[in-house]
Amino acid sequence: MEACVSLSAAWIAHSPALLAFGGDSAIELLSAAAVLWRFRSSAQEQSEKQVARIAAALLFMLAAYVAVISVMTLLGHREAKTTYLGIAILIGAAAIMPWLAKEKRRLSAITGSGALRADAAESALCAYLSVIALIGLGINAIWRIRWADPIAALVIVPLILWEGWEAMRGKACGCCRSGL
Repeated sequence: MEACVSLSAAWIAHSPALLAFGGDSAIELLSAAAVLWRFRSSAQEQSEKQVARIAAALLFMLAAYVAVISVMTLLGHREAKTTYLGIAILIGAAAIMPWLAKEKRRLSAITGSGALRADAAESALCAYLSVIALIGLGINAIWRIRWADPIAALVIVPLILWEGWEAMRGKACGCCRSGL
């Protein structure tokens, strides 16, 4: 639901930051499906690697797309509009995702699942992304500073690239070890 609502709101408002967050949420959904697949599959290690590669490719494509849209917005080809629905979903994600990441890490330790550990890292990163996107959307909504949204999206791009690189290497991001 988070991915659908944030991507819909991003489309309507032409918000690069919300697009980055929503795209990452959709990829996080894929990661959660991979965890389920891992627990149901007999070829667990191979299935985890396949899904990690797919997720990495999707993250790299998302980063490129967000970068292009952000630059186009900064150059005046699009204008990011205020989206209160987007702000609401970001507030919800910033509140819920740290708890979800913590619970997934706990279950990962109990089960010894690398896939669940990576999924916990996805949830923790989602919390960081929601805060960054919320800052961009909030500045745009409050002070009508239109460039804040695409700048927030450009701040998110390296995090998405790093997440993709870690997924390709088959590792969870370092945020899984953080207090989040």
